[in-house]
Amino acid sequence: MTRNPPLLEVEALRTHLDTPAGVLRAVDDVSFSIAPGETLALLGESGCGKSMTALSLMGLAPQPATRVLDGVVRLGGEDLLALSEAAMRERRGARIGMVFQEPMSALNPVLTVGQQIGEALRTHLKLRGQKIRERGLALLEEVGMPDPAGRWDAYPHQLSGGLKQRVVIAIALAGEPDVLIADEPTTALDVTIQAQILALLARLQRERGMALLLITHDLAVVNEVADRVAVMYAGHIVELADRDTLFAAPRHPYTRKLFASLPGAAQRGQRLAAIPGTVPPLTTNLPACRFADRCEHAWAACRETPPAWREDSGSRVRCHLYDPAQEGAPLPAALEQAEAVRDNDAQREAAPDTLLDAQDVAVHFPITKGIFKRTVGHVRAVDGVSLTIQRGRTLALVGESGCGKTTLGRALARLLDPTRGTMRFGDEDLAALRGKRLRQARRHLQMVFQDPFSAMNPRMLVGEIISEGLIAQSIGKNATDRRAIAADLLSDVGLPEAALDRYPHEFSGGQRQRICIARALALEPSLLICDEPTSALDVSVQAQVLNLLKRLQAERGLAYLFITHDMAVVSYLADDIAVMYLGRIVERGPAEQVLREPKHPYTQALLSAMPSVNQRDGERIRLAGDLPSPANPPTGCHFHPRCPHVMERCKREDPEARDFGDGHTARCFLY
Repeated sequence: MTRNPPLLEVEALRTHLDTPAGVLRAVDDVSFSIAPGETLALLGESGCGKSMTALSLMGLAPQPATRVLDGVVRLGGEDLLALSEAAMRERRGARIGMVFQEPMSALNPVLTVGQQIGEALRTHLKLRGQKIRERGLALLEEVGMPDPAGRWDAYPHQLSGGLKQRVVIAIALAGEPDVLIADEPTTALDVTIQAQILALLARLQRERGMALLLITHDLAVVNEVADRVAVMYAGHIVELADRDTLFAAPRHPYTRKLFASLPGAAQRGQRLAAIPGTVPPLTTNLPACRFADRCEHAWAACRETPPAWREDSGSRVRCHLYDPAQEGAPLPAALEQAEAVRDNDAQREAAPDTLLDAQDVAVHFPITKGIFKRTVGHVRAVDGVSLTIQRGRTLALVGESGCGKTTLGRALARLLDPTRGTMRFGDEDLAALRGKRLRQARRHLQMVFQDPFSAMNPRMLVGEIISEGLIAQSIGKNATDRRAIAADLLSDVGLPEAALDRYPHEFSGGQRQRICIARALALEPSLLICDEPTSALDVSVQAQVLNLLKRLQAERGLAYLFITHDMAVVSYLADDIAVMYLGRIVERGPAEQVLREPKHPYTQALLSAMPSVNQRDGERIRLAGDLPSPANPPTGCHFHPRCPHVMERCKREDPEARDFGDGHTARCFLY
């Protein structure tokens, strides 16, 4: 396919920063180009330099830490790096715009939506007065904001994550840029909102003819929107190809490992091919090939001679495997790492007995008003949920943010008191337990939280964090005994004993999640409630954590309540699925049945919205709007305002569960 002449050209870009640990080579000899109307995806793990590349293009590299910033960045023939800061300010936002990763931190919390969009319009288009509001409302309408006039005077905290991201996109588009950089624009969003944002970016690019640089670590998102892909590792681009070529036959060992790390139904019962280790610190002396220490094909030359670019049919790769002048036998250590990754878990047989049986559980939070805190209503976060978890099996609880998944998990762990309902755990009703008996029951039911860093005390050593539960439950004779138990637990989750004497901030995200899992396992529970434990992790680190959870389940007979909105992880890990919407379970059943034949329109929408590495441009079910407020839920079926099959009856009555056999039920009048 013939490409248009490039609009943005990047040649030999380098960004080196001064840090207390030494010079950090965040971006090192990076080159690529993007044509008008084209999408280039910059793909790689966290810490490989993707965001710093974007900041360097925008002239926003950290100051005064930047030690080296050189190379060529041409936009329409003009070298941006040669411009003064004053001249660059005129180009930034007007010719090259950016959508930042976290919309809440990108927006000013004390300014309204209208004030923030107006600032961009005044700066770049020199608009004034009523014209700002007219153009701003048109922008909000263009990015699909429901009720633009009503949102104009709203503050960021009054908007959902998807709506905040739309505001950030509107601000980036205000200057009518030729190039738009989108840094992880969908990472923190639910799959339904992610689908809306990706469709929005594709439409805006098509209508405006913009060049789009999409920064992501999600291969499925890349497949959905990219024309070409640049794979980045440790400050280098290691592979560059058009999307179809890369997805049909990835060439670099790093790219191949990223694909092999993806969870899905095809990998059920197997270990994921996780990449051993992590991205090396960019302040250290790296081998000539920066991936050599994690590559199963590496040989001596990979550590001594930098690989040159090799080109074939429009695909470029930087690897000695494709250089006929370089030959060598893989090093033994790399082979051992690869063999350990390929080893499959033994098939397990789940015990049929019920471990947790929850019936009609509700959690309502009072809404108070006035100085006397008079109750004027309730937030119905969980509204009559019934579910069972069997010993040794995984129940996945799925749904959008705000539907009550985490609240239900906390109630089942008795971190929140339920408003009503029974929760039988073994022979006891958890909802009725208090004091000492509740503490004893909690030993057998532990929780792994979504954000591992905020779940640990940053002032405590890892050994102290793990020992805390042991002390509370009087496990271990003395400190030496408890340290030995903690060391064994770290070994179980793949961390060395030396980690006991380090603080949480000294570990990567995946390692911190392993520590949280070790802490939860310290009390030898029979049920782990995992709240989005992999949502913020790279695909390779996610594979490591999922492999760990499957191994621990096989060895210890653990049951999991796995709270997530990632349907790919669900299809890989879950035995059973419960789909939650606005405080209620709308569908549940065996995972294979629910995934193969979803009955409820909401489940169908969740599965349809999920991007895939195996297909593109298929028919999608686009849900309109956002989740309603649990403080004022719709009458009848809660899903009816967004349902494509809504009937008059749905608006008046709440449907009963319909049984489709083998425990597969759905609450919908269609059946």
